[in-house]
Amino acid sequence: MGGKSYRRSRGLSIKPERQNSQYILCSKALRDTAKTFAVRNPTAWIQLCCAFRYGRDDLDVIGLSFRKDIWYQQIQLYPQADHKPAKTAMHEALMTKAGEQGIPFTFTIPTNLPCSVTLQPGEEDKGKACGVDFEVKGYVANAAEDPDEKIEKKDTCRLVIRKIQFAPDKTSSGPSQEASKNSISITASLDKEIYYHGEAIPIKVKATNNSGKTMKKVKVQIDQTTDVVLYSADKYTKNVVNEEFDVTVDSGASLDKSFSVTPLLANNKEKKGLALDGRLKDEDTNLASTTVIRPGMEKEVLGILVTYKIKVTLTTGGGGDAVVELPLILMNPKPAERIP
Repeated sequence: MGGKSYRRSRGLSIKPERQNSQYILCSKALRDTAKTFAVRNPTAWIQLCCAFRYGRDDLDVIGLSFRKDIWYQQIQLYPQADHKPAKTAMHEALMTKAGEQGIPFTFTIPTNLPCSVTLQPGEEDKGKACGVDFEVKGYVANAAEDPDEKIEKKDTCRLVIRKIQFAPDKTSSGPSQEASKNSISITASLDKEIYYHGEAIPIKVKATNNSGKTMKKVKVQIDQTTDVVLYSADKYTKNVVNEEFDVTVDSGASLDKSFSVTPLLANNKEKKGLALDGRLKDEDTNLASTTVIRPGMEKEVLGILVTYKIKVTLTTGGGGDAVVELPLILMNPKPAERIP
């Protein structure tokens, strides 16, 4: 996960760091709280919320925008109550930065929650992007949740974080598929099961041409399919790679060759609705990682499902193309542990 500290002038701030499966933050307590805030029994709260957003903010008034809180947890931060997290090296490092008024706290995000996904907006889109996001909010109020209490913007601070699923250390061998059409047989395979974002993907292609025609091209396409399951079961397919390779395979001859392609967001930034890994402010991101569904997880809770497919097409001069498809898993590598 990642994030940046977000400060308000009244003294409330959030400082995030990552350690294992927990998201560890530190918030500055408020000096002279009773004087600074015009509330009777001021209490500082911290909340982590996972939400699904679909549709632009300006469409709320006509009912075409949808937001659902998938999960949230809140903690009374000040005055300190029952929440007393075990101190870690990360806590100590953050407390050094925050000073003596620092109050450490820890959120543990359930593993069955979705990862952060953003649907790439178009140039005309305004407001928050559609997708699944995680937001930490610190605020001062009389109660944690009181619909009648108005909380001023100056008494709150917000921090968007992202949840990313890393590739496992051990993976299986890559997929292989065969197809045959018009006397052309084709086999396509991958060396491994999972590829990292930005990594070149070599696709091994073996083919035998008994069609009586000459094969002239090999086309390699990678499509991303985004399934919005929480709102209206919308499904979108966007092409992220489309390359052609010149070959000459005469009738009766064979082909045994690898073709390398690399799916990159940099080549697809104009495509509205493309699924991306959750974006942080002023930071770039990458194509969305493949959604991995663990046993027992409900698809509807995940909000957005992302899958990839490789399509290899052998073309001849007179038509009669042969096509084979392969599943592709794109993920982020597990980073080395950071020491504060």
